[in-house]
Amino acid sequence: MLQNNPWTGMFFLAGICCGSLIMGLAAVIAVMTGTFTAMLLKYDDGEISSGLYGFSAALVGIALICFFQSTIIIWIAIVAGSALATIIQHLFIAKGIPAFTFPFILVTWLFLFVFRYCPALVQPRPALAGITSNDYPVLFSHGFGQVIFQSNIWAGILFMIGIFINRPIAAIYAIVSIAVSSIIACQLKEPANDIYLGLLSYNAVLCAITFAGNKAADIIMALISVILSVLIMVQMRHMNLPALTFPFVLATWLTIVIKMVKQTGHLKLKQ
Repeated sequence: MLQNNPWTGMFFLAGICCGSLIMGLAAVIAVMTGTFTAMLLKYDDGEISSGLYGFSAALVGIALICFFQSTIIIWIAIVAGSALATIIQHLFIAKGIPAFTFPFILVTWLFLFVFRYCPALVQPRPALAGITSNDYPVLFSHGFGQVIFQSNIWAGILFMIGIFINRPIAAIYAIVSIAVSSIIACQLKEPANDIYLGLLSYNAVLCAITFAGNKAADIIMALISVILSVLIMVQMRHMNLPALTFPFVLATWLTIVIKMVKQTGHLKLKQ
Protein backbone atom coordinates (compact mmCIF):
# COMPACT_ATOMS: atom_id res chain seq x y z
CA MET A 1 0.00 0.00 0.00
CA LEU A 2 2.90 2.35 -0.83
CA GLN A 3 4.18 2.39 2.76
CA ASN A 4 7.90 2.12 3.47
CA ASN A 5 7.74 1.34 7.18
CA PRO A 6 8.65 -2.02 8.80
CA TRP A 7 6.05 -1.62 11.57
CA THR A 8 3.38 -0.94 8.96
CA GLY A 9 4.52 -4.08 7.18
CA MET A 10 4.14 -6.06 10.39
CA PHE A 11 0.56 -4.82 10.78
CA PHE A 12 -0.13 -5.83 7.18
CA LEU A 13 1.28 -9.31 7.74
CA ALA A 14 -0.67 -9.66 10.99
CA GLY A 15 -3.81 -8.63 9.13
CA ILE A 16 -3.23 -11.19 6.39
CA CYS A 17 -2.65 -13.94 8.96
CA CYS A 18 -5.75 -12.80 10.84
CA GLY A 19 -7.76 -13.42 7.69
CA SER A 20 -5.91 -16.56 6.57
CA LEU A 21 -2.79 -18.18 7.99
CA ILE A 22 -2.08 -19.94 4.70
CA MET A 23 -2.22 -16.60 2.89
CA GLY A 24 0.24 -15.25 5.43
CA LEU A 25 2.56 -18.14 4.69
CA ALA A 26 2.18 -17.58 0.96
CA ALA A 27 3.01 -13.88 1.43
CA VAL A 28 6.19 -14.68 3.38
CA ILE A 29 7.38 -17.28 0.86
CA ALA A 30 6.60 -14.94 -2.03
CA VAL A 31 8.45 -12.00 -0.46
CA MET A 32 11.46 -14.21 0.26
CA THR A 33 11.43 -15.52 -3.30
CA GLY A 34 11.19 -12.03 -4.77
CA THR A 35 13.94 -10.70 -2.53
CA PHE A 36 16.30 -13.60 -3.23
CA THR A 37 15.63 -13.27 -6.95
CA ALA A 38 16.58 -9.61 -6.80
CA MET A 39 19.74 -10.45 -4.84
CA LEU A 40 20.76 -13.20 -7.28
CA LEU A 41 20.27 -10.83 -10.21
CA LYS A 42 22.29 -8.18 -8.35
CA TYR A 43 19.63 -5.49 -8.34
CA ASP A 44 20.23 -2.30 -6.36
CA ASP A 45 20.65 -3.02 -2.63
CA GLY A 46 18.68 0.08 -1.65
CA GLU A 47 15.75 -0.95 -3.81
CA ILE A 48 15.85 -4.45 -2.33
CA SER A 49 15.97 -3.25 1.28
CA SER A 50 13.08 -0.83 0.68
CA GLY A 51 10.88 -3.75 -0.40
CA LEU A 52 10.45 -2.77 -4.03
CA TYR A 53 10.96 -6.38 -5.10
CA GLY A 54 8.72 -7.90 -2.47
CA PHE A 55 5.26 -6.32 -2.63
CA SER A 56 4.21 -7.49 -6.11
CA ALA A 57 5.59 -10.92 -5.33
CA ALA A 58 3.61 -11.02 -2.08
CA LEU A 59 0.41 -10.12 -3.91
CA VAL A 60 1.01 -12.91 -6.43
CA GLY A 61 1.33 -15.43 -3.61
CA ILE A 62 -1.77 -14.22 -1.79
CA ALA A 63 -3.83 -14.01 -4.98
CA LEU A 64 -3.08 -17.58 -6.04
CA ILE A 65 -4.07 -18.88 -2.61
CA CYS A 66 -7.20 -16.71 -2.76
CA PHE A 67 -8.30 -18.08 -6.14
CA PHE A 68 -7.17 -21.71 -5.89
CA GLN A 69 -6.95 -24.56 -3.41
CA SER A 70 -3.54 -25.07 -1.85
CA THR A 71 -1.77 -27.76 -3.91
CA ILE A 72 1.82 -28.44 -4.92
CA ILE A 73 1.10 -26.90 -8.33
CA ILE A 74 -0.08 -23.67 -6.72
CA TRP A 75 2.98 -23.45 -4.46
CA ILE A 76 5.25 -23.98 -7.46
CA ALA A 77 3.30 -21.25 -9.26
CA ILE A 78 3.76 -18.93 -6.26
CA VAL A 79 7.53 -19.33 -6.34
CA ALA A 80 7.76 -19.00 -10.13
CA GLY A 81 5.30 -16.11 -10.23
CA SER A 82 7.10 -14.23 -7.45
CA ALA A 83 10.39 -14.47 -9.31
CA LEU A 84 8.77 -13.34 -12.56
CA ALA A 85 7.02 -10.41 -10.87
CA THR A 86 10.38 -9.31 -9.46
CA ILE A 87 12.00 -9.32 -12.90
CA ILE A 88 9.12 -7.34 -14.42
CA GLN A 89 9.27 -4.89 -11.51
CA HIS A 90 12.96 -4.27 -12.23
CA LEU A 91 12.25 -3.58 -15.91
CA PHE A 92 9.85 -0.80 -14.94
CA ILE A 93 12.23 0.60 -12.32
CA ALA A 94 15.09 0.64 -14.84
CA LYS A 95 12.93 2.62 -17.28
CA GLY A 96 11.80 5.05 -14.59
CA ILE A 97 8.14 4.10 -15.06
CA PRO A 98 5.97 3.82 -11.92
CA ALA A 99 4.77 0.23 -12.16
CA PHE A 100 2.91 0.16 -8.84
CA THR A 101 1.30 -3.32 -8.71
CA PHE A 102 1.31 -3.91 -12.47
CA PRO A 103 3.88 -6.77 -12.32
CA PHE A 104 1.59 -8.60 -9.89
CA ILE A 105 -1.35 -8.01 -12.22
CA LEU A 106 0.46 -9.33 -15.29
CA VAL A 107 1.72 -12.46 -13.54
CA THR A 108 -1.62 -13.24 -11.89
CA TRP A 109 -3.49 -12.73 -15.16
CA LEU A 110 -1.04 -15.14 -16.79
CA PHE A 111 -1.71 -17.87 -14.23
CA LEU A 112 -5.46 -17.29 -14.30
CA PHE A 113 -5.37 -17.71 -18.08
CA VAL A 114 -3.22 -20.85 -17.95
CA PHE A 115 -5.25 -22.50 -15.20
CA ARG A 116 -8.51 -21.60 -16.91
CA TYR A 117 -7.51 -23.65 -19.94
CA CYS A 118 -5.83 -26.37 -17.86
CA PRO A 119 -8.46 -26.92 -15.15
CA ALA A 120 -7.12 -30.36 -14.28
CA LEU A 121 -4.06 -28.71 -12.72
CA VAL A 122 -5.90 -26.76 -10.03
CA GLN A 123 -9.01 -26.63 -7.89
CA PRO A 124 -10.70 -23.21 -7.56
CA ARG A 125 -11.75 -21.93 -4.16
CA PRO A 126 -15.46 -21.38 -3.46
CA ALA A 127 -16.83 -17.94 -4.25
CA LEU A 128 -16.80 -15.34 -1.47
CA ALA A 129 -19.99 -15.28 0.58
CA GLY A 130 -22.18 -12.21 0.24
CA ILE A 131 -22.73 -9.59 2.92
CA THR A 132 -26.29 -8.65 3.81
CA SER A 133 -25.53 -6.11 6.55
CA ASN A 134 -25.33 -2.41 5.68
CA ASP A 135 -22.94 -1.83 8.56
CA TYR A 136 -20.71 1.15 7.71
CA PRO A 137 -17.75 0.03 9.88
CA VAL A 138 -17.78 -3.23 7.92
CA LEU A 139 -17.78 -1.27 4.66
CA PHE A 140 -14.69 0.75 5.63
CA SER A 141 -12.87 -2.28 7.01
CA HIS A 142 -13.47 -4.24 3.83
CA GLY A 143 -12.32 -1.29 1.73
CA PHE A 144 -8.89 -1.63 3.32
CA GLY A 145 -8.92 -5.41 3.60
CA GLN A 146 -9.71 -6.18 -0.02
CA VAL A 147 -6.52 -4.42 -1.13
CA ILE A 148 -4.76 -7.60 0.00
CA PHE A 149 -7.63 -10.04 -0.66
CA GLN A 150 -8.96 -10.02 2.91
CA SER A 151 -12.65 -9.96 3.80
CA ASN A 152 -11.99 -10.34 7.53
CA ILE A 153 -13.04 -7.22 9.44
CA TRP A 154 -10.05 -7.29 11.77
CA ALA A 155 -7.65 -7.63 8.85
CA GLY A 156 -8.97 -4.37 7.40
CA ILE A 157 -8.67 -2.64 10.76
CA LEU A 158 -5.04 -3.76 11.10
CA PHE A 159 -4.28 -2.53 7.58
CA MET A 160 -5.81 0.85 8.41
CA ILE A 161 -3.79 1.12 11.63
CA GLY A 162 -0.64 0.19 9.77
CA ILE A 163 -1.15 3.00 7.26
CA PHE A 164 -2.04 5.50 10.00
CA ILE A 165 1.16 4.68 11.91
CA ASN A 166 3.31 5.52 8.90
CA ARG A 167 1.31 8.37 7.34
CA PRO A 168 -1.89 9.56 9.03
CA ILE A 169 -2.96 11.74 6.11
CA ALA A 170 -2.83 8.72 3.79
CA ALA A 171 -5.17 6.83 6.11
CA ILE A 172 -7.59 9.79 6.14
CA TYR A 173 -7.52 10.04 2.35
CA ALA A 174 -8.16 6.28 2.14
CA ILE A 175 -11.16 6.46 4.48
CA VAL A 176 -12.69 9.30 2.47
CA SER A 177 -12.01 7.40 -0.78
CA ILE A 178 -14.04 4.44 0.49
CA ALA A 179 -17.02 6.71 1.12
CA VAL A 180 -16.68 8.44 -2.26
CA SER A 181 -16.20 5.24 -4.26
CA SER A 182 -19.10 3.53 -2.49
CA ILE A 183 -21.43 6.42 -3.28
CA ILE A 184 -20.38 6.35 -6.94
CA ALA A 185 -20.82 2.58 -7.12
CA CYS A 186 -24.25 2.90 -5.54
CA GLN A 187 -25.25 5.54 -8.08
CA LEU A 188 -24.07 3.19 -10.84
CA LYS A 189 -26.38 0.54 -9.34
CA GLU A 190 -23.67 -1.96 -8.48
CA PRO A 191 -24.79 -4.79 -6.14
CA ALA A 192 -25.00 -3.63 -2.52
CA ASN A 193 -23.35 -6.82 -1.28
CA ASP A 194 -20.30 -6.18 -3.44
CA ILE A 195 -20.10 -2.58 -2.29
CA TYR A 196 -20.15 -3.61 1.39
CA LEU A 197 -17.58 -6.30 0.66
CA GLY A 198 -15.22 -3.52 -0.44
CA LEU A 199 -14.96 -4.81 -4.00
CA LEU A 200 -15.72 -1.36 -5.44
CA SER A 201 -13.49 0.52 -2.96
CA TYR A 202 -10.11 -1.15 -2.60
CA ASN A 203 -8.69 0.30 -5.82
CA ALA A 204 -9.89 3.74 -4.73
CA VAL A 205 -8.01 3.27 -1.44
CA LEU A 206 -4.75 2.76 -3.31
CA CYS A 207 -5.43 5.76 -5.56
CA ALA A 208 -6.12 8.01 -2.58
CA ILE A 209 -2.97 6.88 -0.77
CA THR A 210 -0.88 7.54 -3.88
CA PHE A 211 -1.90 11.19 -4.14
CA ALA A 212 -2.42 11.95 -0.44
CA GLY A 213 -0.97 15.33 0.48
CA ASN A 214 -1.59 18.70 2.12
CA LYS A 215 -2.15 20.73 -1.04
CA ALA A 216 -5.42 21.43 -2.82
CA ALA A 217 -3.92 19.92 -5.98
CA ASP A 218 -3.37 16.65 -4.10
CA ILE A 219 -7.06 16.50 -3.20
CA ILE A 220 -8.05 17.11 -6.81
CA MET A 221 -5.68 14.48 -8.19
CA ALA A 222 -6.82 11.97 -5.57
CA LEU A 223 -10.47 12.61 -6.41
CA ILE A 224 -9.84 12.24 -10.15
CA SER A 225 -8.01 8.96 -9.66
CA VAL A 226 -10.67 7.61 -7.27
CA ILE A 227 -13.47 8.38 -9.73
CA LEU A 228 -11.53 6.84 -12.61
CA SER A 229 -10.76 3.71 -10.60
CA VAL A 230 -14.44 3.10 -9.85
CA LEU A 231 -15.46 3.62 -13.48
CA ILE A 232 -12.73 1.27 -14.70
CA MET A 233 -13.61 -1.31 -12.06
CA VAL A 234 -17.30 -1.25 -13.00
CA GLN A 235 -16.48 -1.64 -16.67
CA MET A 236 -14.16 -4.61 -16.02
CA ARG A 237 -16.82 -6.25 -13.86
CA HIS A 238 -19.38 -5.88 -16.64
CA MET A 239 -16.88 -7.49 -19.03
CA ASN A 240 -16.27 -10.35 -16.54
CA LEU A 241 -12.56 -9.55 -16.42
CA PRO A 242 -10.42 -10.18 -13.30
CA ALA A 243 -9.77 -6.60 -12.24
CA LEU A 244 -7.33 -7.20 -9.37
CA THR A 245 -5.64 -3.81 -8.83
CA PHE A 246 -5.60 -2.84 -12.51
CA PRO A 247 -8.24 -0.09 -12.03
CA PHE A 248 -5.89 1.51 -9.49
CA VAL A 249 -2.86 1.26 -11.77
CA LEU A 250 -4.62 2.56 -14.89
CA ALA A 251 -6.43 5.34 -13.00
CA THR A 252 -3.17 6.41 -11.36
CA TRP A 253 -1.26 6.38 -14.64
CA LEU A 254 -3.97 8.49 -16.28
CA THR A 255 -4.01 10.92 -13.36
CA ILE A 256 -0.22 11.26 -13.42
CA VAL A 257 -0.41 12.05 -17.14
CA ILE A 258 -3.08 14.67 -16.46
CA LYS A 259 -0.93 16.17 -13.69
CA MET A 260 2.20 16.26 -15.86
CA VAL A 261 0.42 17.81 -18.81
CA LYS A 262 -1.19 20.40 -16.54
CA GLN A 263 2.15 21.34 -14.99
CA THR A 264 4.40 21.30 -18.05
CA GLY A 265 2.06 21.41 -21.03
CA HIS A 266 3.47 18.11 -22.32
CA LEU A 267 4.17 14.56 -21.20
CA LYS A 268 7.75 13.85 -20.11
CA LEU A 269 8.85 10.52 -18.68
CA LYS A 270 12.01 9.99 -16.67
CA GLN A 271 14.89 8.95 -18.89
